[in-house]
Amino acid sequence: MRTRPAARALQYVAVVCYLIFLGFPLLWLISSSLKSPREFASITPSLLPKNADFSNYTDALSEQGLVRGLGNSLQISILTTILVLIVALPVSYALARFRSRLRPVTNGWILVSQVFPVILIVIPLFMILRPLHLTNTIPGVVIVYMVWSLPFALWMLQGYVAAVPRELEEAASVDGASRVRTIVSIVMPLLRPGLIATAMFTFISAWNEFFFALVLLQDPQLKTLPLVLARFVGAEGQVQFGPLAAASVLATVPSLVFFAFLQRRLTSGLLSGAVKG
Repeated sequence: MRTRPAARALQYVAVVCYLIFLGFPLLWLISSSLKSPREFASITPSLLPKNADFSNYTDALSEQGLVRGLGNSLQISILTTILVLIVALPVSYALARFRSRLRPVTNGWILVSQVFPVILIVIPLFMILRPLHLTNTIPGVVIVYMVWSLPFALWMLQGYVAAVPRELEEAASVDGASRVRTIVSIVMPLLRPGLIATAMFTFISAWNEFFFALVLLQDPQLKTLPLVLARFVGAEGQVQFGPLAAASVLATVPSLVFFAFLQRRLTSGLLSGAVKG
């Protein structure tokens, strides 16, 4: 009994240290976005800016097309997330519930796709999309992101579906519910945490992706946010640290809003739908 308060205190200390470890880069980024060029050239860097300089945000918003890139990334990320969830839900249910010869092949494809180098498939992918007129288009990028995120989404949702008790589905079938009604009314409410976790992963993966967008998009009007941020590095390697930090801070806002919107639903109970009639 005497060791419990000490153990609890150590747990709190560990949590605080972990939060500081995670939050320090963001704090440093926000601080850098408010520093003047003179402070960046200083030999002794400081955590907090001496004089807050908001001109970095003005330069980032006015000179580099940041708002347009943010809109393109937001559109692509949302469409990719919706399509991945629509495709992954029935496929993951089939993989978890039905046994067939294709199941080991599909699971093997999921595992192999996660370790396959991106650089090896980008040229064949470009050659496939070009005759279909999907290069340099937002739909083409959405399709590529969806295919790239789908294997991991299937892997995640398959585990959540397997955790749903089969007895609930059997009870629903005894009551006369069809397979579709069982999935919609019983399985989907229980999969809400898994769907939200999958949506978070898919959104942040599409939001941060750089290489596919660099190869597929040539029109400056279609550039995504990571491509816009790359413009802050000059041809000779000179970096505009202030505007780049300000643009990076603005780039984190949509993802933070997305996570804040979904995190309340992420903690819902696994059996939240079991009591529904």
